[in-house]
Amino acid sequence: MNQRTAYVAYGLFCYCLFWATSAYAIGFVGNHWAVFGWRSAWLRSLDGDEGAPLVEALALDFSLLALFGVQHSVMARRSFKDWWARFIPPVLERSTYVLAASLCVVLLFWLWRPIGFVLWDTSHGAAGYGFVAVSFVGWLIAAGSTFLIDHAELFGLRQVFGASNAPAEASNEFKTPGLYRAVRHPLYLGFLVAFWSTPIMTLGHFVFAAGSTLYVLVAIPLEERDLMARFGDRYASYRKRVRALLPFPRSE
Repeated sequence: MNQRTAYVAYGLFCYCLFWATSAYAIGFVGNHWAVFGWRSAWLRSLDGDEGAPLVEALALDFSLLALFGVQHSVMARRSFKDWWARFIPPVLERSTYVLAASLCVVLLFWLWRPIGFVLWDTSHGAAGYGFVAVSFVGWLIAAGSTFLIDHAELFGLRQVFGASNAPAEASNEFKTPGLYRAVRHPLYLGFLVAFWSTPIMTLGHFVFAAGSTLYVLVAIPLEERDLMARFGDRYASYRKRVRALLPFPRSE
């Protein structure tokens, strides 16, 4: 196997793992496995039966969320990328980021401890179906937003298919297609809609949704600092016009 083939195989593996974990996440967060009658030790849910004492569950669950947040934010920073480039080829940097993020999510699936105290339950009425429908809209927003800019570059495919040992040149073209005209971070918006829209809100689900929201609120300024450095006044003007997560126009 030559170098380019190895790069492509690695990139495709990381990409496929990402989509596998994303598909699993829909069932995990929404507790959908039982709806289809699927029962297996491999099909775990946010509100499954494998509970733990409250303090232990809170400590472990917050640690898992923090691990994902640290990985996701630290590995995305330019300083880390420059250091990381000493150990892996630059064309594999993004695929490796995707791999690490997917493995953190898999670890969360595996070790998550449900906390079953129910905060609200609308599962027996029309509101329950509404929450489920809105959650799927959230997942679609999150997935769809990745295709609006450059899906192949975001997940490392463009880099490995054009495999060379030189760092890929980042485009300085600033675009705001589709949902990006309404919110600056439609990917995060989609995830938050999916996480909070549940017919049965347990304490464990609340911890997951709240922890994810906290991560988003921390990640946005870090991400936008890099975008400001890359696009300058173009991004500053965009940030003044468009809100980060709320799809409402700013008052002039």
